[in-house]
Amino acid sequence: MVVHMDRMFFFDAVREELFKGELTQPQVEGITAILDAWERRFAPADLRWLAYILATAYHETAYTMQPVRETLAQSDARAVEILEAAFAAGRLSWVKTPYWRPDEDGCCWLGRGLVQLTHKRNYEAMSVLTGIDLVADPDRAMEMDAAVTILIEGMLQGSFTGHKLADHLNATTEDWVNARRIVNGTDRAEKLAGYAKAFHAAMRPDAAQGRVRG
Repeated sequence: MVVHMDRMFFFDAVREELFKGELTQPQVEGITAILDAWERRFAPADLRWLAYILATAYHETAYTMQPVRETLAQSDARAVEILEAAFAAGRLSWVKTPYWRPDEDGCCWLGRGLVQLTHKRNYEAMSVLTGIDLVADPDRAMEMDAAVTILIEGMLQGSFTGHKLADHLNATTEDWVNARRIVNGTDRAEKLAGYAKAFHAAMRPDAAQGRVRG
């Protein structure tokens, strides 16, 4: 039996806790796409996982809840300019090899989507997972359906770093901080933990309408 969450309560709660009292239509659409995909395929699973997935999208998209290009630039060329400037200024100290520079085929493997998918090898892996040739057309990682699949499946399977949701949120462990290792080491880990807890707190069962489904 799957008890679905009270979405009206959920949206009211996250609007106040995470979106400064106002949700735009694109934000609602992005959150809804994630919730719908989860309920179609993973609803019996741990809701803490869904909360951390939403928190990751919230952070990685600069709160827009829409698939974006790294730096939020409207083109690859502009994103590359921004990343090159930041790299030259020493603001990307963790980057050893500038992954955004166009390769021999002119493709840029910079971050795209609801979780910032980078490096050609990850686009190759996610092509298999989504059934979409993201190597031939990396921008397709910014299509909502593909972006949601990459976000959810990647975090469930440990596709990005080898860490997966079940490693940090399970029957005996609730490590919201180290769950960040699923995507990006410990970068902003405390902030992400706070976001995830806020999403989780909003997920009360839809008992008022008695909507219990098998």
